Amino acid sequence: MVNIAGVLRKDGYELRYGDLAGERRPVVFTHGAGMDHRMFDEQARALHEAGHRVVTWDQPGHGESSLSPGTRFSAALALDALISLLGHLGLDRPILIGHSLGGNLAQALVRRFPGRASGLIVVDSTWNAGPLTAAERLLLKLAAPSLALIPAARLPGLMARASAVTPEGIAECEATFARMPKRVFLDVWRATVSFVGPEPGYRSAVPLGLIRGEEDRTGNIATAMPRWARAEGVTEHVIPGAGHVVSWDAGEATTEAIGNIIEGFGP
Repeated sequence: MVNIAGVLRKDGYELRYGDLAGERRPVVFTHGAGMDHRMFDEQARALHEAGHRVVTWDQPGHGESSLSPGTRFSAALALDALISLLGHLGLDRPILIGHSLGGNLAQALVRRFPGRASGLIVVDSTWNAGPLTAAERLLLKLAAPSLALIPAARLPGLMARASAVTPEGIAECEATFARMPKRVFLDVWRATVSFVGPEPGYRSAVPLGLIRGEEDRTGNIATAMPRWARAEGVTEHVIPGAGHVVSWDAGEATTEAIGNIIEGFGP
């Protein structure tokens, strides 16, 4: 497990992060909704062993990072936290790797501030700028209200079985989801949805890599990511035997895919 002893305090939240020294290009891992930095432990260790400086962190209200009393999680808060972390650590154009919400967040940063990153790897996340069908728009609108109807005691288990396909992955997901109060999770889900904003013709300003679990059935990811890959002219790395949380369902294959994409980005 990566030690996240670093602390960054700002108005509204306190972040915990880990920073592993390395001479090669820095890499920043951002976890998904309801998850924490542990989901990328295996991949972080591998890239550190390959010589990269590696940063992992918990978003506000996740894992060991906290929200100040009266502060609610939002897309704007998450973006402020990531930008603040990059500045705090003096990171010069790192490669951003984000899963699900973390992928939406990394896309938003690159879209707004393309000079802040040198590469983007999106793992099991929808395409923020991509086109949406009428059905997809409706599903996005209904997502949070539908989750709100699920009793708090049942939500972690239902979310875990929707997120992973292996027994180990399901167990890790359920234990992690159970640590977050339902009211916070609903705010996190609303923030995730709010990152989606179609922009016809937009293409990534930095080198892009896409990774998806073959059995991911979350939202429109299974249809949006292949469209995204075709539009950008990049390879979509599909991980067999994995659901939404590929790093816990198929850690070794995920590590290999991330390493190959980074090597393809060049020095």
